[in-house]
Amino acid sequence: MKNNYLYLCLLLAIGMFCKLQSQEIKIFTTNDFDLIDSVKTNLVVTKYGKEEYNFSPDGRLEKSITKYNDADYSITYYKYDGSYLKEKRFENYRENTFDANTSIANFYAIDSTSNLKIIEKIIAYNKELLEQYEYIYNEEKVLDKIIRTNDNGIDKTDITYDHYKGEDTKTYLLNGEILKSIRTSIGKGKNKSAIKVVLTKTYLKGKPVSAIEEVFNSQEQLLSKTTFEHSIKTKQFEVQQVRVYFYDEKNFLSRTETTIGEEVEVKSYIYQFDNGESGNWVKEIVTPDNTYTTRKISYY
Repeated sequence: MKNNYLYLCLLLAIGMFCKLQSQEIKIFTTNDFDLIDSVKTNLVVTKYGKEEYNFSPDGRLEKSITKYNDADYSITYYKYDGSYLKEKRFENYRENTFDANTSIANFYAIDSTSNLKIIEKIIAYNKELLEQYEYIYNEEKVLDKIIRTNDNGIDKTDITYDHYKGEDTKTYLLNGEILKSIRTSIGKGKNKSAIKVVLTKTYLKGKPVSAIEEVFNSQEQLLSKTTFEHSIKTKQFEVQQVRVYFYDEKNFLSRTETTIGEEVEVKSYIYQFDNGESGNWVKEIVTPDNTYTTRKISYY
């Protein structure tokens, strides 16, 4: 279980306006929202407002609504062409009135005549072209480069893949300068079970800034997450925070332990389900904060 609703909401909304150079096209499904079975709608109530998600019968996200209050909300629509994203529209409403100035649309054109290429055009509702991205893939349909064009010029992000001594490294180079690297390795945990370690380093103007190390078990459950910041003084990555995740017998997140310096914060998670002790959870309670998130789910 990922417990990532706030992250997803930010990603779905902010992503409409602010795209990283190395960002790849993402199709959201019920799996991203910790949902099982044939979910049609999922209404989430949190302290910052309400989120509603609508899914297709095959589990792909078709519409998301963020309700800040009864009069202010945002709607994102997703349309597909086979297995590809074809169109994404982000519409803002303020005081129940459509705001064209802050609403945009993303259109995707797929060219598979030779190697796969996807062209994304980001267009304002006044039909002004804001940005264009070209996603170019190699013969194995693995993303090879991203070309971004806007009023400031053209930027190219090259993506390289390396394998060395059991480790796979994916590196993003913005106009020849390193932007991000992702190193994945397979090892064994304390109980000799298989684990996957993913180390992501970010750079600014070619210099290291921060890093995140994530450890997953064989079921792709996140076991730990360590964040680092690069010290100018020591010229090394220094640990800022370590969070360890624990799961119950049903594979739901039951506890987290977060260490910052010498302080340790423990949080526990309690769930209520829509089918007795099974199905999807409809209420999540976090202690000792006593905060909670509720979900109302409908099915096909």
